[in-house]
Amino acid sequence: MTELPLITHWVDGAPLRGASTRTAPVFNPALGAVAKNVILASATDVDTAVASAHAAYPLWRDTSQAKRQGVMFNFRELLNARKGELADILTAEHGKVTSDALGEIARGLEVVEFALGMPHLSKGEYSENVSTGVDVYTLRQPLGVVGIISPFNFPAMVPLWFFPIAIAAGNTVVLKPSEKDPSASNWMAALMTEAGLPAGVFNVLHGDKEAVDALLVHPDVQAISFVGSTPIAQYIYETAAHHGKRVQALGGAKNHMLVLPDADLDLAADAAVNAGFGSAGERCMAISVVVAVEPVADDLVAKITARLKSLKVGDGMRGCDMGPLITKVHRDKVASYIDLAQTDGAEVVVDGRGIEVDGDASGFWLGPTLFDKVSTDSDVYLDEIFGPVLSIVRVASYAEGLDLINRSRYGNGTAIFTNDGGAARRFQNEVQVGMVGINVPIPVPVAYHSFGGWKDSLFGDAKAYGPAGIAFYTREKAITSRWLDPSHGGINLGFPQNA
Repeated sequence: MTELPLITHWVDGAPLRGASTRTAPVFNPALGAVAKNVILASATDVDTAVASAHAAYPLWRDTSQAKRQGVMFNFRELLNARKGELADILTAEHGKVTSDALGEIARGLEVVEFALGMPHLSKGEYSENVSTGVDVYTLRQPLGVVGIISPFNFPAMVPLWFFPIAIAAGNTVVLKPSEKDPSASNWMAALMTEAGLPAGVFNVLHGDKEAVDALLVHPDVQAISFVGSTPIAQYIYETAAHHGKRVQALGGAKNHMLVLPDADLDLAADAAVNAGFGSAGERCMAISVVVAVEPVADDLVAKITARLKSLKVGDGMRGCDMGPLITKVHRDKVASYIDLAQTDGAEVVVDGRGIEVDGDASGFWLGPTLFDKVSTDSDVYLDEIFGPVLSIVRVASYAEGLDLINRSRYGNGTAIFTNDGGAARRFQNEVQVGMVGINVPIPVPVAYHSFGGWKDSLFGDAKAYGPAGIAFYTREKAITSRWLDPSHGGINLGFPQNA
């Protein structure tokens, strides 16, 4: 019997087997079969990776901006040229279709390109002669070793939200990707080495809770960046902050799309399908609730239903619209909400179970699923399902829809569909959500703005990338300087005064 490939860590510029003997299976979700195994780090392995990053930090910190930017530019060129390789890795381990994988990489590339402006973005300020012969200026300096803990749903894009900025600013990195689809991180680390990054600046450590907990409390780790579910984000924030670290912990979501009666319903239906079922709904910015203001709900449901019937579900390598879910356990959990919806009185308009797929029958399949007349007391509405399930909630007015969104515990993303500029402007002012789309269903900001929600969708000190990312991965130092005139002399024991 052929032994399955083993995914190792990437530490100090090379693959590392490490001390741990624990492993976990990595599936090809379109086949429903284990394709590889991945090592799960022990606390000793965490120490090894952090030690490598810690040893590499002084030299990288003191490397000139020009040389750092040269490495980042080389990485950008290599990643752009070879993105097809990375897309195939994403499709094989996550299951998303190739076009979606390429889109994920493109959004990650935006952050790499943003990080190329680090010499300008990290500039300090200078005030001359604040007192006679005294100048004050500020510097932005890196933190040291930073930890990144990323989720399974975007194995390339989410790490790319963080490590290009952290590294371009002069930090060193230990990345702990999801053990469900770990190969993308190793591939990017090897590409960074090819781009000229010194050994130890970017390390990849595979593992589960043992590795995460060791990173959160390690005395040489200065900051933690995390994306995942809300309960884990809160745990990450509380644990790492308790141990004196900076934390940005992005949590879960239940994103609503408010459709007003004057909206273009064809545009709204397209948007609901694209945002609800892309990447099989495994997105923290997926639209999972359409809030339809009567009297347009019936027409909107009919238009969405017609579009769902045309979607092709299957192996992401075969040009399908939607691929499988990440694991059988997750597929079964998502599918269980269909029975729950019926129990709670919702109408199951489209049932994604048992659909015909263009792929192996053993794959982790669940087709697009649509519920109508969902109760806001049901767990179907309250839970972050994280799958290809879209709920319709009907309301009588804009005010009722806005109140519904604002009462949600989550505040990640939202959207309004309308042709009324006044209503849109009022919505963007009144809605209590961190990222808002106006006739845009997935309002993920471009790289030079920052990504992050409100309420239980974000814990910690900063949003991701953009200006917030620069501030998070650097700290300001203020310097007050006086160079004495050679003719100066005398003693004055009085309190210094501005003069």
